[in-house]
Amino acid sequence: MTMRRIPGAEDEVRAGLPASKDHVLMSQEEIMRAVQRATPRKSEKENFHRIAGFGIGLASLLMDNVLSYPFIVFRRQTQVNHQAYRYHLQPFSVIQVIVSLQRQHGFVTMWKGISSAFVVQGISLGSETLLAQLTPFPKEMSSHSTPKQLAGHVALKALAITITTPFLSASLVESVQSDIASDRPGVLDCVKEGFTRLAGWGMPQATRLLPMYILVPPTIAHGLSRYLITSSVQYSYLAISRRNQRSNRDTGDGLQPRNMLDAFFPELVASFLGNLTADCVLYPLETVLTRLHIQGTRTIIDNTDLGHGVIPVSTRYEGVLHCFRVIQAEEGVEGLFKGFGAILLQYALHAAILKLTHAVFVRICEELAAREQQTNQE
Repeated sequence: MTMRRIPGAEDEVRAGLPASKDHVLMSQEEIMRAVQRATPRKSEKENFHRIAGFGIGLASLLMDNVLSYPFIVFRRQTQVNHQAYRYHLQPFSVIQVIVSLQRQHGFVTMWKGISSAFVVQGISLGSETLLAQLTPFPKEMSSHSTPKQLAGHVALKALAITITTPFLSASLVESVQSDIASDRPGVLDCVKEGFTRLAGWGMPQATRLLPMYILVPPTIAHGLSRYLITSSVQYSYLAISRRNQRSNRDTGDGLQPRNMLDAFFPELVASFLGNLTADCVLYPLETVLTRLHIQGTRTIIDNTDLGHGVIPVSTRYEGVLHCFRVIQAEEGVEGLFKGFGAILLQYALHAAILKLTHAVFVRICEELAAREQQTNQE
């Protein structure tokens, strides 16, 4: 059987091929353009997430350990000043004395001992990490953790506090010691002093320096109480915040300012509320512990009544309960809250930084949302 060619058929096929190829190429170009339009927005979102996370971590670190440190130093000096007649329960008197001290000793005088504070934090974190590897106790907790895991986690914290206590005592001395009375300590001096303090385990009571076995239990109680209060407040606030977010979640597409704030800002507020609650509730115990750690170290502090001059710290407390009773008898209940005005100033500054961070977040998110909307229209 012979096949006959249809005239013009090949021309029609050849004419149809370029049209098909052009259609495929056009479709591919449209897909590539769509991918190119979407990729910058995705990359921009990811970059903002990274920058925002880094900025939040840095701001939190600076606030907790640098900007708030002058108020921590002043409140500790006021807490151990058993001779003081000015209790500084409100913030206005605190500002006046801090300014006087900085005029006398220089601007950096309120940051004394900050290096040892970082060293103590490093020892604490290192201890927790090492203990988590050597023991079955978990370092981190979640909402799905069992009571047994929770007990192990608390035990891990208690062991880490026990290891850190001698170095904490040395750091407290550096933070309240007057610049006039001693030379500025080195970065690792608190480590050497901590081992020296530890070697005095069980030393005679006549030295007034309390042995570690008296200081460790209340220090553990304070540390665990602070951790539990802070964690509980943070967890409660974040749970309420997430529930409100789910009920009010925006179903629209695109980058919304509220979504970015929901991702980052509640963590800052939760940390703020947790630390504020713990510091206020445990302030009397902190006053007692600070005095017990400083006792017997021959520390000379700045005069927190006048803002100039120095006074020695000389006490004879026998323990936590005895210290509570003596303070109430000689200084009144208000004596347990000496320097509380510094707490108010510290968290007022913290709240102002939170407000500024919120305003910056809103502004950045609005700009990103407007830019993405403009790109979609184009």
